[in-house]
Amino acid sequence: MKTSVQARLDEESAAALETLERRLGLSSSEVVRASLCLMVKQHSEPKKNRLKFLGIGKFDSGVTDLSTNKKYMEGFGLTRQQRLERGLVRKSS
Repeated sequence: MKTSVQARLDEESAAALETLERRLGLSSSEVVRASLCLMVKQHSEPKKNRLKFLGIGKFDSGVTDLSTNKKYMEGFGLTRQQRLERGLVRKSS
């Protein structure tokens, strides 16, 4: 099924289309179709196996209650000086 699309281009877009036509040796229709394919690839849904590339589950600290025990959050968000003042960090020698 063929579909026609009509678009009004500003001067900058028309010049870009013309430049691409000349450089690539394609018609304006071919340039638009190729551009659509690139946009679809760029804005497609992320793959579900993307998580393995983020390193999730890669390290095991051995601490089983890391996400639930509040003692691990003591001093979070404080500067090093504030943690030293509250005795949450040992001074380095």
